[in-house]
Amino acid sequence: MPESSRTHLVLIPSYNTGPKVFETVREARAQWNPVWVVVDGSTDGTAEELQQMAQADAGLRVWVLPQNQGKGAAVMQGLRTAAAEGFTHALTMDSDGQHPSALIPAFMAASIQRPETMVLGRPVFDASAPLLRVRGRRVSNGWTQLETLFAGIGDSLYGFRVYPIEDLLAIMDRQPWMRRFDFDTEAVVRLAWRGVKPVNIDAPVKYLSADEGGVSHFRYGRDNVLLTWMHTRLMIEFALRLPSLAWRRLRGAPPFQR
Repeated sequence: MPESSRTHLVLIPSYNTGPKVFETVREARAQWNPVWVVVDGSTDGTAEELQQMAQADAGLRVWVLPQNQGKGAAVMQGLRTAAAEGFTHALTMDSDGQHPSALIPAFMAASIQRPETMVLGRPVFDASAPLLRVRGRRVSNGWTQLETLFAGIGDSLYGFRVYPIEDLLAIMDRQPWMRRFDFDTEAVVRLAWRGVKPVNIDAPVKYLSADEGGVSHFRYGRDNVLLTWMHTRLMIEFALRLPSLAWRRLRGAPPFQR
């Protein structure tokens, strides 16, 4: 097992993914120490077994929220505890087996080398990727590029990434959004506005079939409405920022700065 890091941890929010979460956690633990899991009100019985796994593994810790609050809220729970214990960065990954655990060390190394950045996974799709999801992603990425003045964010939705904890908590504490499916996209936009630069690393993404244990909680109607509302809010806020951004440009200063 890898040695324990005092600055960087793996944070896995989980909601009703069934047995696939156990495989994800084992693979993550084989690559990194520590690994934390926040069970977001799951009703599939996985919380109990995850807690048993943690009792036998000092590098694994599990928190169980009493009811489902959303991905962003689950991540925020983990970030608060991590900050209180002195951690500076967290790699977030989904619990459903879509993200490449084998790349955890490479992403952590990139973050350790440039701790002032956010290290973002740039998805590499295979034939399993639903075409509708891929096309919808392009739309969201286009809005993200505009909202951040083309700051170089390779992908706005892929949740396999390393965040600077202090910066992300500062953003989330100031507003009530980013608690559900809107978390991943809004996080990178607001971090870019804060002056946190992106580092993009290609990473494969797998869309598992039901026979492979794949579980998806994405709902096209509900979640696209949420994303549309999110981008509307961000564009309004971006428009309000334009005068100050233009003034900074005239003075030769970066538009977004820490």
